[in-house]
Amino acid sequence: RLTPFLLVPLALSSCTIVRVDSEAQPPSIQSRGLVDGHVAVGIRDEDHFLHADLFDGSSPGAIGELVLWKLLRLEVGLAGAAAVLLCAGDDDDVRAVVLGGEGALAGAGRGAPLVDHTTTSADVARELAAAAADKEVGFLDAPVSGGEDGAKRGALTVMVGGEAEAFARAQPFIDAYARRCVHLGPAGSGQLAKMVNQICIAGLVEGLAEGLAFAERAGLDARRVVEVISQGAAQSWQMDHRAESMLEDRFDFGFAVDWMRKDLAIALAEARRNGAKLPVTAVVDQLYAELQAGGGGRLDTSSLIRRLRREDGSQGRPT
Repeated sequence: RLTPFLLVPLALSSCTIVRVDSEAQPPSIQSRGLVDGHVAVGIRDEDHFLHADLFDGSSPGAIGELVLWKLLRLEVGLAGAAAVLLCAGDDDDVRAVVLGGEGALAGAGRGAPLVDHTTTSADVARELAAAAADKEVGFLDAPVSGGEDGAKRGALTVMVGGEAEAFARAQPFIDAYARRCVHLGPAGSGQLAKMVNQICIAGLVEGLAEGLAFAERAGLDARRVVEVISQGAAQSWQMDHRAESMLEDRFDFGFAVDWMRKDLAIALAEARRNGAKLPVTAVVDQLYAELQAGGGGRLDTSSLIRRLRREDGSQGRPT
């Protein structure tokens, strides 16, 4: 019997639906791979090999049609699943996949948690949680952090909002591909936490870009500078995982500028609603907009250093 399995797509306008059939044995990581810019994570337990499926489309309508077509072609439904997990591109994509007579919510069984790993607004998370409650389905907004590398290593961080009971049922499955999974409160809490995550990252990446560009202009051996300051208070995940590739001017991997701008737009919109001040985040968002305008939307977010090098006329490749 075919069953759809886990895919953590790191791209806009993509979606996967996952069916988990057994609560008896938590699944374990079987295989991981990068396919067409999307990270696929295979899960196997004693009874089931779960197969990856990738859905791409140019619009929310196309997403919904492709999901329906794929499920029909595989002759797989969602009724009776122990859990259903999905990841799409944005608010409209998630609505298209979850709602409606042929959406994931219509096919999910009562009590089975519906886990959405998409980064969306908190509003859509609350909307879908209410729709799920009407069907006696527990909905969890569970955006992830850790990027391509974290997905490949089964070491994602998952921030979860929703009912505690649904979280308890879903956590054993999420633990198969997460290093840390934390329930933070009611519906929308996971998405709000992901906004905090992206706000923090935006400032860190720009700070690292400025520091490395400064070191190059000052005539320092930037690698040796990183070697020493990474052992002090300046150390960060970004420095550990992106400084070397920034010095090499290599950005054809990782978390794309396009995706970061989508996430920052969500955070900035929420800040306008709740009155939070995000001056640095707003500036970094515009710096990313400059990269997009120059054709760099698919580059890793650490490509911020390129605009600094362009402004000061440096070549971007230290000797």
